[in-house]
Parts: sequence; C-alpha cells; structure tokens
Amino acid sequence: MVMGLTGLSLAWHKAEAVLNLGIAPSSWILLLATTLFVVLAALYTVKIIRFKAAASKEWAHPIKMHFVPAVSISLILLSIAWLPISAPYSKLLWLAGVILHLILTLYTISQWMHHSKFEIIHLNPAWFIPVVGNILAPIAGVHHAPLEVSWFYFSVGLVFWPVLLTIIMYRVVFHASIAERLMPTLFILIAPPAVGFIAYLKLTGEVDAFAHILYHSGLFFTLLLFTQARRFANLKFFLSWWAYSFPLAAITIATLVMFEHTGGALFLRLSGILLGIASVVIGGLLVRTALAVKRREICVED
Repeated sequence: MVMGLTGLSLAWHKAEAVLNLGIAPSSWILLLATTLFVVLAALYTVKIIRFKAAASKEWAHPIKMHFVPAVSISLILLSIAWLPISAPYSKLLWLAGVILHLILTLYTISQWMHHSKFEIIHLNPAWFIPVVGNILAPIAGVHHAPLEVSWFYFSVGLVFWPVLLTIIMYRVVFHASIAERLMPTLFILIAPPAVGFIAYLKLTGEVDAFAHILYHSGLFFTLLLFTQARRFANLKFFLSWWAYSFPLAAITIATLVMFEHTGGALFLRLSGILLGIASVVIGGLLVRTALAVKRREICVED
C-alpha cells in the first residue's frame, strides 16, 4: 500500500512539473503514504514484540518472506518523494532504506541458495521485490552518496532482473497457473524495466539505446497485462491487489520522463492516460481495502 501510494505521489509530482497542471495533489498523497507507513510500521512492531513466533513464521514462509523487503523499498520510495521537500529527511530515509534492503537482499539470496522449502509453485513475480528492488536506489542515491554506491545497487538489481524473469516465465508457461490470490503480482513484471529506466537516466543523464530498451520493455508488459484486464477484474479481492498499484505508477512516471526528454506527443498522451488509470485504480484499492477492513476480510489465517 505504501509503495503504491508513494508511487502515485511521485507520478503526480512529475506530472505537475512536466505538464504544468493546475492541481497539485501529490503533497496530500505523500502525506497519506507517510502516515500509513508510520501506522503500519508501529502496528507491525507491536506484532513482532507480542507475537514473535507468528512474525518469524512469515519471514520463513516460502512466499510471504519475499514481501518483507517491501518495508525497505517503501523507505527508499519515501526518500525519493521527500527529496524536493527536505533533503536531510530524504537522506535519512534513503540510508535506512538501502542499508536494510541490502541486508534483506543478502538474506533472501542466502535462503535461495541453502533451502529445503522452495518449490516451483512458490515462485511468483513478488520474488523481484527483495533483489531487483535494489534498482530503485540510484533515483535518490545520486543526491545522497558517491555515484559508485548507486551503480552498485543498480547493478545488483539489473543483473538479477533477467535471471528471475526467465525463471518466472518458465514457471508461468510450463507449470500450473499462479494461485488466484497471487495473480495480481503479475503486474510486478512492469516495475523492474520501468524503474530501471528512471534509475538509468539518473545515472547517465541521457535517453540512449539501453534506456529505450528498458522503457519499451516496461511498456510491453503493461500492454500485455492490460489485454488481460477481464481476468484480473474477476478475481476475488485480496490485499495482493495492491500489486497493481506501484507498477502502474512506475510506468506512468517513466512515460512522463520519456516525454520530458523527447518531447514526443505520443508519450504526452500516453502519460495522461496512464496517470488517470493509476489514480482510479489506487483510489479504488483504498476504498476496497477500507471495506475489507470493516468486514474483517483481511488479516485472517491462510
């Protein structure tokens, strides 16, 4: 939820700057995302203290463990969003995020290498989160640390992206369909190339051939998943629906950046469409999640 809302805030902030919009909702969305992060972090801290066994079980679960680094990614995203407002606060969030994320990346890969619990049915695009999530670091990192630090994180994410993408495509094509509650995670396929494009531009400053490859890969995955909208619309609601949110925001931001650098009218129109879709989807997710909380449909044992 925090990733999706922060991504939407960044998308609106970029649109406000690039498209000279007469409205500025990005600050309010960022405030909501930050507040939500604080509340959820506090609640989960209480859970760790009072129900340590349950938390430990989640961290060792072959599927749920890959969602734990969403915490560190949220910190990195919040650092990006807060950068134009407060550089010192942004740096504090970024340092906390990248240090924690590196620890979680090393932990996750160690689990992959020395496991006795993973099976092909456990594999889904959420596996991108712990390792490929490193690709986010340069977006604010170029302002907060020596450039080589950002290249380090970018390299880790970029190298593991095609490796995991290959395995996931093998799993999707040759094995049983992904479980219904995890089907929305397919949207995570959009995020690595879209975010990689933005991070690469921060590192190099130009839209070269590799930047085009990254952007258009993200755009292709977006089109691929949009053609299956009916399948996703018929799914029962789970919190995993929030997997729709950040990838949609990421490709929206990437398209706005493409327009900013190329001036292409196609990117201008496409960015407006994507911003509208992301805003409606995330707004709908907020409403649907609130209803699920009221009906006590979430936080129930699997």
